[in-house]
Amino acid sequence: MEIAIIKVLLPAVISFIVGILIAPLITHYLYKYRVWKKQGGKTALGGRVAVEFNRLKGDGETKTPRMGGIVIWGSVLVTILILFLLANFSGNKFFSDVFFISRSQTWLPLMALIVGAVIGFLNDFYDVQHEGRGVRLSVRLLLISILATFIGWWFYEKLGVSSIGVPFSEPLELGILIIPFFILLTNALYASGVIDGIDGLSGGVFAIIFSAYSGVAILQSQYDLAAFCAMITGAILAFLWFNIPPARFWMTETGSMALTLTLAVVVLMTDQLVGGYGVVLLPIIGFLLVVTVASNIIQITYRRFTGKKFFRIAPLHHHFEAVGWPSYKVTMRYWVIGMIVAVIGVIFATFLQ
Repeated sequence: MEIAIIKVLLPAVISFIVGILIAPLITHYLYKYRVWKKQGGKTALGGRVAVEFNRLKGDGETKTPRMGGIVIWGSVLVTILILFLLANFSGNKFFSDVFFISRSQTWLPLMALIVGAVIGFLNDFYDVQHEGRGVRLSVRLLLISILATFIGWWFYEKLGVSSIGVPFSEPLELGILIIPFFILLTNALYASGVIDGIDGLSGGVFAIIFSAYSGVAILQSQYDLAAFCAMITGAILAFLWFNIPPARFWMTETGSMALTLTLAVVVLMTDQLVGGYGVVLLPIIGFLLVVTVASNIIQITYRRFTGKKFFRIAPLHHHFEAVGWPSYKVTMRYWVIGMIVAVIGVIFATFLQ
């Protein structure tokens, strides 16, 4: 058990240290090459000018570099490389015991992280180079759906996953429909990436969520997966060190897409693959992500039927800013709520074991 705990915690510490070390270098190049929008503001759905958003955030978009998510996935990849080299070339059994990359638990989330990082990076690059016009949303959704289809097929065909856990009842058998279910789950989580809108907000929320799922994985003896989630948490905390107001950079798509796609895989990995309830736990542990997506849906639906806005601005965290809350108050209250629901989720997972 002691080696298992070290296996989980060591990658988190290493990824945090790596992130702290590489962030200044990344920051240097982000500022050197002026990796920010040359013109602030955005257009709302339907072609209207997003008045409230531009009032709150328009100017900052031309001053704060994008692509800060490189710190997160860069720290993850460097950490894996360090532990791989130590495990294979140090001759020390300890490092072999704590190395956590395995086909059964971490290959799929690692692939999702890398693919999400690459697609997001391309979007951010085009966003900066072409006056805010990144890769079209329809193209991004297509690429995400293709990835989700492959991963969903892998779960169904290779890992034998065809159901999701239902507490106090038999698992809900989906059969091959587990594939479209995973596509829907992946796209829904990707949509929640818009929580990356206030300095420190998304970093804190995602760090809490991944640490909670690390705890869930430990409860289910998925120590490799727990170590992977803990490593991501450490990398996010390093990013957060530099993203706390005033942010030195923003996460943007290369970070948020990598994290949301990875989370989708982690959720299913902690479900019926090991007799768990990872999917059911998501609305609890990821409550703030659910609220973020729901507020957008409510805003769009209400406006379509009434011609008026339900919120001053969506998603919800920007609404709180629009009604007068300082951004730091929104961020810290989200962190508090995130920690509470994460603890509730882990307690629930413990009760279900």
